[in-house]
Amino acid sequence: MRVLAIGAHPDDVEILCSGTLALCAERGDEIFIAIATNGNVGTGDPAITREQIGAIRHEEAKKSVANIGATLIWMDFDDEWLFNNAETRTRFIDAIREARPDVMIIHDLNDYHPDHRTAGAIARDCRIPASVPLVKTKFPETPIPTVFAMDTVLGNSFEPEIYVNITSVIETKKKMLLTHDSQAAWLKHVFGAEITDNMLIQGKFRGAQAGCEYAEGFKLMHDWPHTGDSRLLP
Repeated sequence: MRVLAIGAHPDDVEILCSGTLALCAERGDEIFIAIATNGNVGTGDPAITREQIGAIRHEEAKKSVANIGATLIWMDFDDEWLFNNAETRTRFIDAIREARPDVMIIHDLNDYHPDHRTAGAIARDCRIPASVPLVKTKFPETPIPTVFAMDTVLGNSFEPEIYVNITSVIETKKKMLLTHDSQAAWLKHVFGAEITDNMLIQGKFRGAQAGCEYAEGFKLMHDWPHTGDSRLLP
């Protein structure tokens, strides 16, 4: 099976669904992680330019996905300036067509960050156009995937329908997130917090709800046509 997770920023996928992706990789799935923006404002250091932090975050993302043997799709839009327009929709369609996923995991439309909400909306809107032959882009059309919304940051305004027990891969999830050194340093400096703190709190909370130590939460997008269900998740 082929699985595509689409995050707005480098480290979003690691925080919200990388445990599930690690389990998918363990069962032999081919994993793709698409990142919409390049994170080029993600630093508090005035000595670092937008171009430099964008390049740093690209390298961190490459190292992260390598932990589960995933393919990185780097869309390279500016951080904080993601909009639903012809350019972004075309690029999202190509990301879907490149991955040819059976399962697609996207941001929930109620997430706190505008880039998260926009990335989720574009991905959801591109699910069907990616399958239409006369929608001409770089890649050919692909079958319509089954789409799941991943949890929001700290679970705000999100009630999972599906839980995935990620206890066995929590160290892999931590390792993937910790490759984002630039963000770890920033969070430590600004908030006095470790980059894994909120991720572990959320994983524990969802695990308590699911009856295990650590879990990730999802919703199935009940959009027509229906192409699969929760049994596609590990």
